[in-house]
Amino acid sequence: MLAWDLPTRLAKWALAVLVGLAFASKYYGDLELVWHMWNGLAILVVVVFRVLWGFVGGSTARFTRFLADPLRAIGYLVALLRGRAPRFLGHNPLGGWMVVALLAAVAAQAVTGLFTTDDIIVDGPLVRVASEETVASASGLHQRIYWVMLALVAVHIVVNIGYSLVGKDNLIRAMLTGRKPRAVYADQPAATAGSIVKALACLAVSLLVVFGGIALAGGDPFP
Repeated sequence: MLAWDLPTRLAKWALAVLVGLAFASKYYGDLELVWHMWNGLAILVVVVFRVLWGFVGGSTARFTRFLADPLRAIGYLVALLRGRAPRFLGHNPLGGWMVVALLAAVAAQAVTGLFTTDDIIVDGPLVRVASEETVASASGLHQRIYWVMLALVAVHIVVNIGYSLVGKDNLIRAMLTGRKPRAVYADQPAATAGSIVKALACLAVSLLVVFGGIALAGGDPFP
């Protein structure tokens, strides 16, 4: 049965690939970091899309359907450790907060990259319109947030692999296929897919927000 619709899955895997490419382009062969900056812009587009999709997308993609209060998340963790955790068709209470944490960290990393410079040959798209203090702060944060993001990604990968191997659901396969076995789920009996038209509209708005926003701020949206 449907667990996650196509736009949700595409956004997740696109973000995973883009973050990996951003890492590779920083350390291997991209001396002027042109591809690295394009990766950052693409990441921002995907993040904005996922935020928009979290309000108008399929049922399991919506923040209102998978963000639980902290006490419920703690209760789920206790039940999980006791081997009594209920099954969720979408994100479980802990997984929901991990989604938000990852989006926030990746967004912060990409936004600070807009203001980052190496003081030699590489300037982010908004360096020329920002103060020296802003650029210095953003450049420092860009380096520090990187390690936070890597830690969150590592935890996310390990937990998903572990849960897929010993848990009740193969989360990796479900995020690839979009489907889970028919069962009784604690969050909703069935998922509804989001509209492809709405997904395309969200993508168009995301492109406008990122590239249009940089241009309106006086920066160069095309490094």
